[in-house]
Amino acid sequence: MIIGVPKEIKNNESRVGLVPSGVKALRAHGHTVYVQAGAGLGIGLSDDDYRKAGAMVVEGPKEVFAKSEMIIKVKEPLPEEYNLLRENQILYTYLHLAPAPQLTKALMERKVASVAYETIQLADGSLPLLTPMSEVAGRMATQIGAHYLQKDNGGKGILLGGVPGVERANVVIIGGGVAGTNAAKMAIGLGAKVCILDVNAKRLEYLDHIFGTSVSTLHSNSDNIENNVRGADLVIGTVLVAGAKAPKLVSKELISEMGTGSVVVDVAVDQGGCIETCKPTSHDNPTFTVDGVIHYCVANMPGAVARTSTYALTNVTLHYALKLADLGLKGAISKDPALYKGLNVYNGKVAYLQVAKDLGLPYEEVRI
Repeated sequence: MIIGVPKEIKNNESRVGLVPSGVKALRAHGHTVYVQAGAGLGIGLSDDDYRKAGAMVVEGPKEVFAKSEMIIKVKEPLPEEYNLLRENQILYTYLHLAPAPQLTKALMERKVASVAYETIQLADGSLPLLTPMSEVAGRMATQIGAHYLQKDNGGKGILLGGVPGVERANVVIIGGGVAGTNAAKMAIGLGAKVCILDVNAKRLEYLDHIFGTSVSTLHSNSDNIENNVRGADLVIGTVLVAGAKAPKLVSKELISEMGTGSVVVDVAVDQGGCIETCKPTSHDNPTFTVDGVIHYCVANMPGAVARTSTYALTNVTLHYALKLADLGLKGAISKDPALYKGLNVYNGKVAYLQVAKDLGLPYEEVRI
């Protein structure tokens, strides 16, 4: 198969779809790889690094898309890339279609076979291609929250861990999955008071077991959310429903009751966000303020630590990329139920039920 790796064009997105070791693995299986010139420069990978791995380096995105049967990216195509996509081309990347009707329409119109990293799901319910970026985003969320709590950045002027004789910051994490757990690890390490809310009793039991008395765990219901968010210095939203829009769990009214200079970080913003006042921002202009509360809502947070994120991502995406390249789309999804769940758009139809529901579009199951 001919595989293309274009340079990412999203704001401050320096990650790249494949590192040279991934190119080597695909070449070892007999596949051809085209990489756009400069695609890896943001993480210190030169065009020569890709050439040595066996890739063919080409100048612009048009050639990459035109030559390739499968495109491997990090982030969803932006409008200026829509016309580069073509019928039956495999697009393998993060898509997050539930809050993106225009992108979904473009993929349907062009009949692109769209495989979303974030909905590839194992039998135990885990999302292996979302996990590393959730780990990164969760850890970043605490760092970012601590940064914006500083007075010089508009915050309350609070140190997360306090000092002897001074109260520590109150951190509330909504969602105890991978991102929430990693946010908690960082917050605990910095000495904050930490409360995690989740709807899954088994998950709360697990968090209690691993963190002990370092955290408070609470069932995520409206009363507990309201009682804890109101007095929080930092709220981190990490709620995830695979392939679906995130539920709005923190209302605008509740935000208005938080203290001036408090901070919210909505890790779920790429799925619409779980905080009502959140809207996607960029690394160039990452924050805005609502009722005195600082909101950080960058949809590609891991792009800020692009080198770590790229290597972590290739570690998990390459396995499925090899299957798609070796067996073709239908052969790969017929042999791997997890990969089958990654197929979001096929032959002009929405092939993932939750995306269809959220966007009010017809759903068509792909028969294999």
